[in-house]
Amino acid sequence: MKDMLCFFPWVGGVLGGTLYLWFWLSDWLELGTMCHTLIGAAIPLLITGGFHVDGFMDTMDALHSYQPIERKLEILKDPHIGAFSVIMLAVYGMVFLGAFSELRSMDLVTAVCAGFFLSRALSGIGVVSFKSAKHDGLLFMFANSAHKTSVLVTLYFQCALAILFMIKQAGAAGVWIVTAALGVFGYYYIKCKKELGGITGDTAGYFVTVCELGIVVAAAVIEVLR
Repeated sequence: MKDMLCFFPWVGGVLGGTLYLWFWLSDWLELGTMCHTLIGAAIPLLITGGFHVDGFMDTMDALHSYQPIERKLEILKDPHIGAFSVIMLAVYGMVFLGAFSELRSMDLVTAVCAGFFLSRALSGIGVVSFKSAKHDGLLFMFANSAHKTSVLVTLYFQCALAILFMIKQAGAAGVWIVTAALGVFGYYYIKCKKELGGITGDTAGYFVTVCELGIVVAAAVIEVLR
């Protein structure tokens, strides 16, 4: 438990590696855009079981309730889904699929795949560094059990490696993609502090999901503008 978060980014490494192989395979087989896009978008869900998407949906219900912090935290714990979680997931899916379908250049694809590693490295940093909104739950247990110094040093090192790799692969485009990921990280901190008084396990899943969307959208914009 003390060092478990050190390995969290490597879940993203598996996702990114699998997604890269899918890009290569679909290009080799000359698959249509719809097949390439839908299966590619499904790969992270199939591997993780939608673990982070669950957190995204719960967070959407809480944030769109516009209730006091205490009530929002209660909504996060509610196992049922509300209308806003469904609506925002549909919006998320459409934006993600639209952006994903634009990715063709392998330098951008490589940077996007590495972004799955980066998003989880940033998420781990947030778990250890940011204030927890609750004194129970899975995130609090991970944060409280972690050896903070060694975990943070390891995660910052892995984060730096991911950033350097993305910039090396995509050049200036990689800088913009990394900037998008860091921008989402900053927004996540400010939003959770203001709306919930801190982060929870659900908001950690929310961050990973939104960060990966930001990375894909940034890469798609660059692809279109080239």
